[in-house]
Amino acid sequence: MNTFETTLYDLARIFLVPVTLLIMVSLAYAFATLGAFAVEAFQRRRGTYRSSLLAFQAEANAGSDDLELWIMRRLEWLRIVSRSAPMLGLVATMIPMGPALLALTSNDASAVGANLAVAFSSVILALVSASISFFVLTVRRRWLLEELRSFERAKEIV
Repeated sequence: MNTFETTLYDLARIFLVPVTLLIMVSLAYAFATLGAFAVEAFQRRRGTYRSSLLAFQAEANAGSDDLELWIMRRLEWLRIVSRSAPMLGLVATMIPMGPALLALTSNDASAVGANLAVAFSSVILALVSASISFFVLTVRRRWLLEELRSFERAKEIV
């Protein structure tokens, strides 16, 4: 490899650890959010759920536009994780592929296996994180929009 290619290779390798850490953070966030989602679903099923949207509305005397912004803010990180985790997984897959291909040309099967294990583990964890986040985002968005619609209907009656 020439100097330019070596520099690109070295620069790409620098990002493996930060990208892998971001995948782990997104996975932890997804599982924490899934736990909170399960609690909220249980409370909604039992009828003991206290709406944080309506609590915000009462506290801030917010209108529908303010409540929509509150909903967007509440769902923002779920949306970011559900969209960025697959990209991070792709990056974490591609970075070890270079060394794996180089090891393949040297007939170093253990290095190929080690690099491919990192590559595929990263993408699997990223996709799990994205899937959980997308599921929670979709259902929670519906719940919040139903609460907003109920508030708007109650406001129309008064």
